[in-house]
Amino acid sequence: MDMRGRWLYLLGLGIAAGAAQAQENDLERRFGAQEGVAQVSLSPDGQQIAFVAPNKGLANDLYVVRIEDGSAPQRILRASGDPETLRWCRWATDARIVCQVAGREKIGEFVYGFTTLIAVDSAGGNVKTLSKRRGANSIGFDGRGGSVIDWQPGTPDSLLIMRSNVREANLHSASLLKKDEEGMGVDLVDLSGDLIKIAERPQRDAVEYITDGQGNIRIMGALTAAGRTGYPTDRIRYFFRDDKGGDWQSLSAFDLVRHNGFDPFAVDAESNRAIGLAKVDGRDAVVAVQLDGTGKGQTLFRHPRADVDGLVQVGRDQRVIGATYVTDRRQMKLTDPRLSDMAQSLSKALGGRSVYFIDASVGEAHWLLWAGSDTDPGRYYRYTPGLKQLRPLLEDRPALADLALSPVRPVRYPAADGTMLSAHLTLPPGRADAVGLPAIVIPHGGLADRDEWGFNWLAQYFAQRGYAVVQPDYRGLTGYSEQWFRDGGFQSWRTAIGDVSDAGRWIVGEGADPSRLSIVGWGYGGYAALQSGVVAPSLFRSIVAIAPITDLQKLKDASTKFSNNLVMQQLLGSGPHLREGSPAQNAERIQAPVLMVAGGLAHDSTIDQVRAMHGALSTAGKKVELIEYPRVAQDIGDSDVRAEMLRRITQFLPR
Repeated sequence: MDMRGRWLYLLGLGIAAGAAQAQENDLERRFGAQEGVAQVSLSPDGQQIAFVAPNKGLANDLYVVRIEDGSAPQRILRASGDPETLRWCRWATDARIVCQVAGREKIGEFVYGFTTLIAVDSAGGNVKTLSKRRGANSIGFDGRGGSVIDWQPGTPDSLLIMRSNVREANLHSASLLKKDEEGMGVDLVDLSGDLIKIAERPQRDAVEYITDGQGNIRIMGALTAAGRTGYPTDRIRYFFRDDKGGDWQSLSAFDLVRHNGFDPFAVDAESNRAIGLAKVDGRDAVVAVQLDGTGKGQTLFRHPRADVDGLVQVGRDQRVIGATYVTDRRQMKLTDPRLSDMAQSLSKALGGRSVYFIDASVGEAHWLLWAGSDTDPGRYYRYTPGLKQLRPLLEDRPALADLALSPVRPVRYPAADGTMLSAHLTLPPGRADAVGLPAIVIPHGGLADRDEWGFNWLAQYFAQRGYAVVQPDYRGLTGYSEQWFRDGGFQSWRTAIGDVSDAGRWIVGEGADPSRLSIVGWGYGGYAALQSGVVAPSLFRSIVAIAPITDLQKLKDASTKFSNNLVMQQLLGSGPHLREGSPAQNAERIQAPVLMVAGGLAHDSTIDQVRAMHGALSTAGKKVELIEYPRVAQDIGDSDVRAEMLRRITQFLPR
């Protein structure tokens, strides 16, 4: 297989300059650096790529480069990071690129997110807004800038875009001119931002539209208000339209909390079926449902031990080519035997690395793919099957290129009730066991998340610093089954936190030094770290919580100010667990010193959670430190700030 044309030097252009210029022993700067490539797209002819890369602070840039001539990337767009950043950019034609810009805006006491779609020439310039512009007479606020739902609707140089509409009225005169339509609709828009025609009139409750990849709108998702509450329900109702058009007909209802019901992702025009996820024997599986009114379904793929967590879609028509799931490691199940053979061949050529398809050119003559492993943060390639040519393009983390990273080992450990749980163990380079080492438990950060085999920058950083690192897959999360999810990690907090604490006991049983056992968590993981200090106060000798939840009742109360209130009410439930499962309500039980980190650009309710915990611990006479970084959000998305955070955490942990 031809692998000529190494092109990885491209990231020496200042894309990750702060990290690349770090001294060899400056691990905090190396590991704190953001990924060199945040997102990448292949042009329709397969000859160019566009990629989004970080710059100083929260700023990021869009680069375009021709693959064949080896020319340097050209920066064609920059987002300042204050308040906007580029979330993604994708080729609309070989000469025009569409980007989604995202940001935050404080209105009154709340911080709201917003998005906007723009188009830019691949050579730079000619920037046009594709989202709906708001008039001075707008009534209300809608920060949804819309999304592209069809990249090849038939009309040249056009897109089908789902766009939000806000009612308007003349508030300053007696004019009768007004606009009553509101909600999400679909417009056929040219790449200069001009409306060609209205494809679907706005509907107040609509939140999603799905086409067949050929310009026909076949599915609509709606969130209706629950009674007179004004809040959307916790179920999305999906409707379909016959392939000959006509009225909307009922398709399915999908529970946003428990993920019950059929959740459509795509429409296959040839078979006239919606393809999506639904529960089969208690686990999420790939299911196809006929769009002919019969409701006839067929299971396309299911795994006996894991939930399918997504579909693999590529190309201009977003063709479904497979699905992904996680056991010990992430797997990609491809439905096309040709692509399956191609992926296996590529993985073999790349030393057994995991291979994932990202994009494809028109006609699929060229493929954009990513490959990586536990000891390789990953890089992007273009593969041309006709020539059997694999061309390296971009590295994810060039600052780590010369470091020997640690293998990640899947392990099993027993919970207190005897249930065997999965986890991942990362040891310092060159170590075969944890005997005598300081150790860290890192519970992952979300109920809709889980840890998996592969590169993890935080675990690898601590391993480089000499720690044995355990990442447990505790119960109360998605990915395994309904039974594993139980009532979620808040209502079933005793099980979830017990599993996390048992991971600490397991690594001590493997020989790690119990006097130097710590726990570090982010988001829900930060909550788990603090609550572990409540239920097992003598187990962990230090606790680090980044952007944690600390008071479940306050979280529930704060959700009444947002549109996802009913979802949060279902997720959190009611009863004594709200107090018993809140670290801020039980701060007096915590014995270990606590370090908390928070970003100032988060919602006020998030900052309130951290400050409430700091106050409760201080009042109880506990050792606590709070670090607030005012210009970043919960993800601490600034490389310099993240490096500083790693330094502060390392100084805090027992060595």
